[in-house]
Amino acid sequence: MPACYTDVLSVRPGETFALHASSATPNCTLEIARVGAGREVVLTREVVVGDHPTPDEADRNGCGWPVAAQIEVGADWRSGYYDIVLTDAAGEAAHHFVCVKARAGLAGSRAVLVLTTNTLHAYNYWGGRSAYCDVGALMSRQKRLPEAMAGALGVLSTQRPFPPLLLAAPADMPRLVNLRKRGFEEPSWAGADPAWSREHGQSPYDGSAGYLNKWEQIFVRWAEAEGIALDYLTDYDLDVDPAALEPYGAVVLVGHSEYWSGGQREAIDAFVEAGGKLASFSGNTAFWKVRWEDQGRTMICHKWKGFEDDPAAKVDPKIGTHLWSHPAFQWPEAATTGLSFIYAGYHRLGLCAARGQGGYTVYRDKHWALEGCDLYYGDVIGDEVPLLGYENDGCLFQFGDDGLPAAVPRLGVPENLEIIALAPASFAESPSPYRPLIPPEQLDVIAQIGYGSSSPETQARVLRGHAVMASFAKGKGEVFNAGTTEWAHGLAAEDPFVTRITRNVLKRFVGC
Repeated sequence: MPACYTDVLSVRPGETFALHASSATPNCTLEIARVGAGREVVLTREVVVGDHPTPDEADRNGCGWPVAAQIEVGADWRSGYYDIVLTDAAGEAAHHFVCVKARAGLAGSRAVLVLTTNTLHAYNYWGGRSAYCDVGALMSRQKRLPEAMAGALGVLSTQRPFPPLLLAAPADMPRLVNLRKRGFEEPSWAGADPAWSREHGQSPYDGSAGYLNKWEQIFVRWAEAEGIALDYLTDYDLDVDPAALEPYGAVVLVGHSEYWSGGQREAIDAFVEAGGKLASFSGNTAFWKVRWEDQGRTMICHKWKGFEDDPAAKVDPKIGTHLWSHPAFQWPEAATTGLSFIYAGYHRLGLCAARGQGGYTVYRDKHWALEGCDLYYGDVIGDEVPLLGYENDGCLFQFGDDGLPAAVPRLGVPENLEIIALAPASFAESPSPYRPLIPPEQLDVIAQIGYGSSSPETQARVLRGHAVMASFAKGKGEVFNAGTTEWAHGLAAEDPFVTRITRNVLKRFVGC
């Protein structure tokens, strides 16, 4: 089947980008369409594509394929996610995308959705390896999971295609959450439908990033149906353009905004401090620090090996790539978002809260985000969705004399954080007779960073976290954090509480 990639991922009207492609059959059809609530085709063209091999280490160095087409972005192309579809003579199709930004200095909306493209690059395993794993060796059964994870790549090229299920998931692709509670003595499982996975050749990483039929498109579909206008940027845009957010009143994050660069954090912090608003309908947000090189052609993401495998970090640890909460950076993500995955984790996945309620228990029922929601102390919301699952963010807290949870200001968590709702979550699976399903993480590192000790007792403490919905004032601005990757699915399910809370946040932040 054909494959393709672009030289850049974001463009403005009037600008040109290049499509690099390979196909066993030369005559192909190129279609580009804006994908929001619907699909709006803006270009159809016949192109001739050569047949080019995928070189060794394409995952690190890129494919180096020649340009198959130059595309000028139309003056009338609205800001949005544009699906690029290259179809060969046999009807086989490959997908890629570009983000079309608003015209320079001319926002079409008061709110901007920042597409989670850094997360997409981290999960991209075209050519074999990603920041997580040697996925090619894992899927071909050449390596077991621990050995394959040891082959994770820390230098990732953007000049390569994306795997089909990662970038262009079909509408029936299963969610990364167990939709029901685990039964008595039932073996644990992790989200995906095994039969569907076998039929489609799904890897364990295909559901964790991407726009089509995933969190961001689901949110956009809801927003456009509500008449809420959004402009679009990529993570990289914030890294290279400090003024990218100036036209906007609010930044919106959706789904899985896990990987942030230093420039991106500087841009968002400055934006909020100056009076901007950050609405995070995302989970595991800003957990990992990345670095960009080669004008956006290479993303550096060594994760756990950030100080041992990165020559630049050995010279200057502050430019290294590791957890944002690592003490080398003195800039834990909760200082920006209010919450951290370290203090929460998974829910309804494997043995992590496998019989959890799947929703939030309300504590601050008088909070502005719950206005008009008909919610009261102790009510549970989102349990039928389920609203909690996959990855969630939280904080340490203690109950005050008023019976309400108060945040413990540790690891960047602001003292003025207002906790709205809570639910148990776990950073990893507890030891059990069942086969472990969540890839092993370095609990000793997490325990040391999050709690100041790597003792066995502290590592056990890491397993007892909480997902948190919260808000706080930051400088002249404000932050709302839903604390879960699954928020958009609450909108898709037409959950009245999730819908009203989302409306309340956007109304307060940008008047939508």
